[in-house]
Amino acid sequence: MSSEKIKFLIDNLVDDMARYLVEDKGISMIEALDIVYNSQTYEKINDLATGLYYQSSGYNYDMLKHELKYGKVG
Repeated sequence: MSSEKIKFLIDNLVDDMARYLVEDKGISMIEALDIVYNSQTYEKINDLATGLYYQSSGYNYDMLKHELKYGKVG
């Protein structure tokens, strides 16, 4: 898969996860994006060896919620 396609998938995951945070926590999109971009989950999504970039937004968001609740990725 080309790096452009991978970047597209990751960008869409970030957008979706940020929207989920806005809906769930009632925060601004800026705050939500800050949370996503500074998370271990985001680091793992960008580590292509994990394969998380082609998992669903919901799956990755569950990982992010776990990280926010427990301070680490599950």
